[in-house]
Amino acid sequence: MPARILTLTAAALALAACVPKPSAPLTDPYPAELETAAIVAFTEGPASDLEGNVYFTNTTIHRIMKLAPDGKLTVFRENSNGANGLAFDAQGRLVACEGSPELRKPRVTRTDIKTGKVEVLAESFDGKPLNAPNDLVIDNSGRIYFTDMGANHKPPVPPGHGAVYRMDPDGKLARILVSPEIEKPNGITISPDDRTLYLIEANGAEGGARMIRAYDLAPDGSVSNMRVHYNFSPGRSADGMTIDAAGNIWAAAGLHRPRGTAETLATRCGVHVISPQGKLIRFIPVPEDTITNTAFGGPGLGTLYVTAGKSLFKFPAGQPGTRR
Repeated sequence: MPARILTLTAAALALAACVPKPSAPLTDPYPAELETAAIVAFTEGPASDLEGNVYFTNTTIHRIMKLAPDGKLTVFRENSNGANGLAFDAQGRLVACEGSPELRKPRVTRTDIKTGKVEVLAESFDGKPLNAPNDLVIDNSGRIYFTDMGANHKPPVPPGHGAVYRMDPDGKLARILVSPEIEKPNGITISPDDRTLYLIEANGAEGGARMIRAYDLAPDGSVSNMRVHYNFSPGRSADGMTIDAAGNIWAAAGLHRPRGTAETLATRCGVHVISPQGKLIRFIPVPEDTITNTAFGGPGLGTLYVTAGKSLFKFPAGQPGTRR
């Protein structure tokens, strides 16, 4: 089964417990040793459940994969309709953004892990079909927030195509952000206290927004007070991200080589740890393009899983995470 899990050794992670100085972000070394478990085509959207399993997507051949705590890799779902971002709700159900441009069935679904039954949560808004649902996050009230990258979601894409939606527990769908105020929304997360929503802009076109936006998140799920939390331009923006218990963002960003867009190599390829104040406090290099997403898992949510190219990486984060 194609997936590769690469584990950073304790020696390579000895600096993980260090507290970086604000003016000098901690840069971890590349791993000294790599452990290969399997290989897949293109990895995305990791998420962990309460039993310690890690689910992630193989977007190229439309599969959702499951990695057990003992390292056993299986296919959880075939024909996943191009599933990308994943998240578990409070009931342990797997919510997925499905945005396959080939199958023309863009939608958000929820799967009962025990039965495998797939329920469609959203496939249209105001009578028009969704375009390309990409990533999602669930708040403490059970609201689902998801990004739609737009009709033409392959880079480069001009500004003016994306949207962000909120689905309330009663199933009501609202569009809370739309072009021209946003361009190409990708990863999304929420602070542990539900007071800030973070949105990745990943527009690889000339002059496109490549940043993390921050918004005040109200108790009713509305957003306001947009500000630029972290700017990756002119390099490649982040793709996906997660957030730890202290409110630091762990964003998968950067490239090792150009990919035919306006993005430069100014953003190093790896995990960029960004504080609630918008400062880079740590950088973990990842040796493979194209890095896509991050998620916490393992005991105490202390392990970070990173999807990049054909590989799934993991390493001790040195601090507890969240499932967002």
